[in-house]
Amino acid sequence: MSAYVARAGDAATDGDVVVGLWRGNLGREERLAAKYEWFYRGCPFGAPAVELLRHEPTASWVGVASAGPRRLVWNGREIAAGVLVDLAVAQEHRSLGPALSLQKALLAEGHRRFELLYGFPNPKAAPVFKRVGYAQLGEATRYARVLRHRRYIEKVLPKRVPKIAAAPAGMLLDLVPVARGLPAVRRLRTTWTSKVDPRMNDLWRSSDEGDVPIAVRDTTFLAWRFDRAPLGRTEYLLVTERGTETLRAWFACEADETGTGTLHVRDFWATDAARGIDRGPVDALLVAASLRGHATVSFEYMGPAARLRGFREAGFVARSRRPVFGRWRDASDDPRRAELHLTSADEDE
Repeated sequence: MSAYVARAGDAATDGDVVVGLWRGNLGREERLAAKYEWFYRGCPFGAPAVELLRHEPTASWVGVASAGPRRLVWNGREIAAGVLVDLAVAQEHRSLGPALSLQKALLAEGHRRFELLYGFPNPKAAPVFKRVGYAQLGEATRYARVLRHRRYIEKVLPKRVPKIAAAPAGMLLDLVPVARGLPAVRRLRTTWTSKVDPRMNDLWRSSDEGDVPIAVRDTTFLAWRFDRAPLGRTEYLLVTERGTETLRAWFACEADETGTGTLHVRDFWATDAARGIDRGPVDALLVAASLRGHATVSFEYMGPAARLRGFREAGFVARSRRPVFGRWRDASDDPRRAELHLTSADEDE
């Protein structure tokens, strides 16, 4: 008999066990209980699939892994998907065997509920995902646009040039995104709000979601994913044509808490997002971020490159990449044949 046995957990009753396994392994401990209530008991699409790992010789729970439900649409049909999250194994049991047993059990349980399982494993967990049978779907790429240039100029100035010279040069470069964004500002209006706006539903329903799987971006999802999440403070930048109240685009944004001055765009959508977002709303985003004093705007994305047209034209460049793994329940939906549209919103935090 194996020393480790996996069994399906119950999100309604196993909270103490799961949170106990998280402690010392996942995130800030003061937020773990709140995260569990939000993600495991408050999800509008149902409770996550949870697998617990028991060490039989000591009769103790030593591992947990979960898959949170997501509603995707693809070519006119809805897909039940699960995002792989919260893998935690007690320190003294961190070898390949226990983690592999846990993930195999989650794969079997997950595919009883979901057509697609996908995840963003850290480098240490990637070998386990491969051994279980997940394939790499692609890479989530972080893109950034610098708005405050002084410290970057200081790094590249020759030693013989006084550091003070970086200030005026930086100020001139800081004006570039603002100047380029003026045409957009003249015809577009931006508004910050701390809650989802009903017009975001109208925008989603009236726009084409494209021909790759994408999570439904309606207000039910957004209000749960951002407004009720205890892990960060999200504000939405709403973009409308001047003289109208019709929403043209929105950006779900979160200011970095570490003092870098970065504005992280956690999610976005626009009337033309499936074809390639126009540069106008992106320029409006940069101007709004600059007026708030942000040094950089960044976002993470995996999907068709054409959808980033406006971001590329506005000067965003790739900074880093990380793999995304997944597996379809039906072999005919081979992940190599279907890209996914993924942003930070498609993770758990």
